[in-house]
Amino acid sequence: MMSSRELTEREKEILGLIIQNFILTASPVGSRYLAKHSDLGLSDATIRNVMADLEERGFIAQPHTSAGRLPTDKGYRFYVDTIMMVRSLSQPERRKIDRDIENIVKTAKGESSELLRETSRILGKLSQQLGFVLSPKLSAGVFEKLDIVSLSSNKIMVVLSIRSGFVKTIMLEVKSLVMQEKIDELVSNLNERLSGLTLEQIKYTFKERVAGFDDETGLLRVFIDSAERMFTDVPDMDRLHISGTENIIGQPEFGQPEKIRGIVEMTQNENVIVHLVEDAHQENYLASIKDGVKIIIGKENRDSKINDCSIVTAQYEVGDVLGTIGVIGPTRMDYAKVIRVIDYIAKRLSDKLTTLH
Repeated sequence: MMSSRELTEREKEILGLIIQNFILTASPVGSRYLAKHSDLGLSDATIRNVMADLEERGFIAQPHTSAGRLPTDKGYRFYVDTIMMVRSLSQPERRKIDRDIENIVKTAKGESSELLRETSRILGKLSQQLGFVLSPKLSAGVFEKLDIVSLSSNKIMVVLSIRSGFVKTIMLEVKSLVMQEKIDELVSNLNERLSGLTLEQIKYTFKERVAGFDDETGLLRVFIDSAERMFTDVPDMDRLHISGTENIIGQPEFGQPEKIRGIVEMTQNENVIVHLVEDAHQENYLASIKDGVKIIIGKENRDSKINDCSIVTAQYEVGDVLGTIGVIGPTRMDYAKVIRVIDYIAKRLSDKLTTLH
């Protein structure tokens, strides 16, 4: 049996046409249709023979005897890696995205979370899939400074800033009012001792790093007891922004109630999506990277609940940390369009977040 690497040019051309037509119509593609509506210059019988060979090799499948063919995961994978051409966005498309992002930046008023939330909406709208934006893990960020704001006689607010510009705030209770002079002294000492470390490093070594500091107020003890809470990442549900659930539910692949149920459950459980996305970026994950965009198709997903879906992602940079944007949709997605949209938005998001901070 031939390997996928040994497909002839004719087989590649016919496989490409089957996939392109199936993406557009969601209907199995027959040999007669290709003979009439393509520039192949081949007879119905010749195309049918080529399709039979492609089916035997696992690139396409026939849902029932009288139907045409549709792509398999293997067929999509070969198409994405070998046949598909990804062109740049047109100038009008780029201008539209730039304008939308500029408008978001103006209304976000320095709030990174608002920019990320609205970017997921743009992704969902342009791709007509489920768009998502995952903010970076703060634990990987490098500590910049810590501030303490006294709110009352028994409550303070701790403001943690990392070099990427993201901020985390935590409320802590104290036994009694602490003089501002003592607060300033502790802040100065902590900023000096924690400088240049990641939040994760601080979380596991905080007690040792502050050893020897003479604190009469009891405030340092509160920090030691709360170190894990202070320097741990925000919950996954607060890192994820999704938009376009209606796009994916409206796809013909998910017309059956049980399939709709699986998609709805996934979109309502942010932890599942975060796990899927972060798992996909592990080095040993089976996927391909095209123009900096990672593509995971069908059963390449390790979660069987989304074996009918593909995940396409790219990472964006914010200082020292990385976040992820992408889409989730049926394996019958317009990969070329999705890749160029995600690639461009990831780059623009990196630029804007850097400027914002």
